[in-house]
Amino acid sequence: MLLFVILLPFIVERIASDYTNYKLKEQKDAVMESIARNGVNYYLDGDSSYGSYTMLKEEYISLEPSPLLQIDTIETSRRLVERDTLVYRVLSYTFQEDGKTYLLEVGKKLTSIHEYNRPLQRIALYLLIGLTILSTIIDLLYTRYLLKPLQQIIKSKLVKQTFPFTKNATPVKTTTADFQYLDSSLISLMDQVREAFEKEREFTANASHELMTPISILKSKIENLMIQEDISEENLQKLSELMTTVSRLSRIVNSLLMISRIENDQYVLEEEVNVQALVQQVVSEIEDRIIGNEIKIEINLNESFLFSPCNKDLLFQLVYNLLNNAIKYNVPKGSIRITDGYTLEHRYELMISDTGIGISPADLPLIFNRFKKVHVQRSSGGYGLGLAISKTIANYHHIEIGVESELNQGTTFKLLFPVSGA
Repeated sequence: MLLFVILLPFIVERIASDYTNYKLKEQKDAVMESIARNGVNYYLDGDSSYGSYTMLKEEYISLEPSPLLQIDTIETSRRLVERDTLVYRVLSYTFQEDGKTYLLEVGKKLTSIHEYNRPLQRIALYLLIGLTILSTIIDLLYTRYLLKPLQQIIKSKLVKQTFPFTKNATPVKTTTADFQYLDSSLISLMDQVREAFEKEREFTANASHELMTPISILKSKIENLMIQEDISEENLQKLSELMTTVSRLSRIVNSLLMISRIENDQYVLEEEVNVQALVQQVVSEIEDRIIGNEIKIEINLNESFLFSPCNKDLLFQLVYNLLNNAIKYNVPKGSIRITDGYTLEHRYELMISDTGIGISPADLPLIFNRFKKVHVQRSSGGYGLGLAISKTIANYHHIEIGVESELNQGTTFKLLFPVSGA
């Protein structure tokens, strides 16, 4: 395009010159036909020469005897017309008629030729712009057509995929070898990730299930030993400590079983829950701990949001875990605030804020990981599964769970619900 723009004046100049030469030859041919038909005296009319030009001297024709033979040229030269020296594009041609040689000249003023340049340049520029726009549109459409398989690969294998991946991913139909290789590589990678996840999930489910029986036996035997009459105070103390440890282990196994059942879709989502009423039920359930820790709780729920489809027991556990954390990691005589509202996207959001010890920026990305205990300022006795369960329940209901925290200032957990029924 740049080369075309640079060469455009020269191209237009050449086109105008060739067109002028063509018109001069046409005029010469017309004169020669007239002479052949009517004779040379038709122009000379008894004079020795003939000359004629337009009013503005833009064109002229002359006919006169010439001693020269065989002239047939087109050149730019000067001519004297009524005492004015003008520059013309002149066609010179000699011919013989009645035994005499005549010189025919047909000329066109050079300034009139240059008048063609500007319109021609304008037409060429418009043509260039039109071709550029047309070429761009065709390129975009053709590129979109060529890249359509890539867009399908991105949508089907990356954008629209949810973890865990579905089995037997459908290959995208394409004849492009690179796209076929990319698609097959992504399918293979998804299969490997799915297999690894399935093995981990199967192990967690089996291990948790198998541990329940020996834990129940241990608890039963410890309880039997504790009720014996001849047991000493020292042994009773040791058995009590052992019972506490076994109870903690039992809670861990139950938590792992819950996560496993959720991930295996063993909970049915067919209920409709009023989130405001659910929060009130959780607060009532945990009210003794709130009072015992002298924590002030403020509930400011202004929206009556019905969420469906869902599992009420799982949602209860989700809110319970978050509220329990707000109590556990709060400061003495701290406060908890529960609020709600709608986002700009018209999605319902529930927020649970506390004035606790907060979470460091380094630990924030890790708090939902299983068995990942973050660094806190005091021991909590937790085993890193409460928030993991909360995250699993949220994902199961397509709820986005987020957290904002600042050390020694407090933490806010946010639950962003999907559109009900979506």
